[in-house]
Amino acid sequence: MTKKRYQRITNVLSHRQKDLTILAEDVYKPHNLSAILRTCDSVGIGKAYAVNPTGGVPTFSASSSSADKWVDLEVYKTIEDATAAIKAQGMQIYAAHFSDDAVDYRSIDYTKPSCILLGNERSGVTDKAAQLADQRIIIPMFGMVPSLNVSVAAAIILFEAQGQRLKAGLYDRASLSEREINGLAYQWYRPKEAKRFAEQGLDYPKIDIEELE
Repeated sequence: MTKKRYQRITNVLSHRQKDLTILAEDVYKPHNLSAILRTCDSVGIGKAYAVNPTGGVPTFSASSSSADKWVDLEVYKTIEDATAAIKAQGMQIYAAHFSDDAVDYRSIDYTKPSCILLGNERSGVTDKAAQLADQRIIIPMFGMVPSLNVSVAAAIILFEAQGQRLKAGLYDRASLSEREINGLAYQWYRPKEAKRFAEQGLDYPKIDIEELE
């Protein structure tokens, strides 16, 4: 790793938004989930969540630059467990779901801890998941087709959240601690060694920038 590469990594990590994330409910097409994760990376989300009864989800990693490498994906087998874990972090969950009480996605204050709940390609957010959310939201549309691709919907909502957070100055200060930034940088820098340290329950070594090229 070069100094320039390390500086880019730490700059990216300093803009991560610890209290902004998404929850993908049974999104089963790899290219859609990977597209969502790429959007997550671009708006500063470092950790995303998914629900899949098997406990695993497919992603499409066609290149070394795939966002799958830069965004941690935590998978749950049930929507109840996933939403409970997210709410335990103090986040409000907003389900992209058509309902009588749904509000325009732009009316939400995303500068507060927020999670966007997205449903699968076939049937959207389930009724059970929608009820577990704190609020239902919709993207107003005026065309013949009443819905958007799940990855497109994710991008529209997340870039609204990014815009609000930029105005509020939330990207100007790191939400990750110095220890967290060093740990993630080490995982990206030396993934095999990082795995060994994690398995042994040890802290990652501090990266000495002067030793880099």
